[in-house]
Amino acid sequence: MFPMRGQDKHQSAMYSYLSPEQRVPADHPLRPIRKMTDQVLTSLSRKFSAMYAATGRPSIAPEKLLRALLLQVLYTVRSERLLMEQLEYNLLFRWFVGLDMDEPVWVPTVFSKNRERLLDGDIAERFFGGVLQQAREADLLSDDHFSVDGTLIEAWASQKSFQRKDSGEAPPPDDPGNPTVNFHGEKRSNQTHESTTDPDARLARKSGGHEAKLAYTGNVLIENRNGLVVDTELLQSNGTAERDAAMRMAVRIDGDARVTLAADKGYDTKEFVKEMRHMNVTPHVSQNVRRSGGSAIDGRTTRHAGYKISQQKRKRIEEVFGWLKTVGALRKTRHRGLLKVGWVFTFAAAAYNLVRMRNLLTPTVRPA
Repeated sequence: MFPMRGQDKHQSAMYSYLSPEQRVPADHPLRPIRKMTDQVLTSLSRKFSAMYAATGRPSIAPEKLLRALLLQVLYTVRSERLLMEQLEYNLLFRWFVGLDMDEPVWVPTVFSKNRERLLDGDIAERFFGGVLQQAREADLLSDDHFSVDGTLIEAWASQKSFQRKDSGEAPPPDDPGNPTVNFHGEKRSNQTHESTTDPDARLARKSGGHEAKLAYTGNVLIENRNGLVVDTELLQSNGTAERDAAMRMAVRIDGDARVTLAADKGYDTKEFVKEMRHMNVTPHVSQNVRRSGGSAIDGRTTRHAGYKISQQKRKRIEEVFGWLKTVGALRKTRHRGLLKVGWVFTFAAAAYNLVRMRNLLTPTVRPA
């Protein structure tokens, strides 16, 4: 016997008696992330109150705004307009942000203007610190062993915008939307040229085999136990940006006990190694035997078993960069200026920690 065929009805029900909270499964991966996020936002309530006026027309609640921005990172939504579209019909997104079924979604331009208020403050750093505090309370962080590295974040500026600083007033372009620019044979450098759309961006390349792009240098410091990001630093790209960022982050490591800091061959310089040891940090830097004058790391460091462990653990930092550039959509930033790009970089690192902490704290159910 075959079952009776169901009817393909298109008439929608007039009422729904299930809230978004009831529709989201109890074991959905976003539930623990929402719980950790709400805990951080509660701690930031006083900071939010100081940012807004006591009277006037109410704006978008900063808590909802940050949850929406977090969804944009977690689900790789490439624009605020698409994010608003998802909030219109995606019940999961509505539940996470805190919107009721009948609550109207914000106009994209209004959302962007309210977002700018948060980008101008230190909310990303405070949010990142709140997430990190939860990881510390859950005993997920190592206090002794760290790794550091940097990567290029491509700027939201084209090569055509990289023009001479002393060029003066240029003639009208042949096409205002996409002008023809011929810079073949022209020697271009950060000393003589500057981007007209993002002056903070610098022409840089990761290695000799890659083309130079307008970019920033994003740096992260991870602890070696679980690979959680404990600090971030975004700088203008130059020959020493990664080592400069490593020194800044090493100074901010909590505690007075001696720690280890793993890094790749790019950090194997006498100045960097000397400065690390002066700061009570043991530099577990990969040896660059091809460097002129030899490696700054000798047998005093490499003979210990901990050095080999650090060299293995430091590779986990590439997992952070891979997530930030693919899921976090930071392969090419959508913002301009050092401060705003740094804000987004730190906020995306906090999102990575939330995902990593969810995986570490959620027990894995193994089949019998």
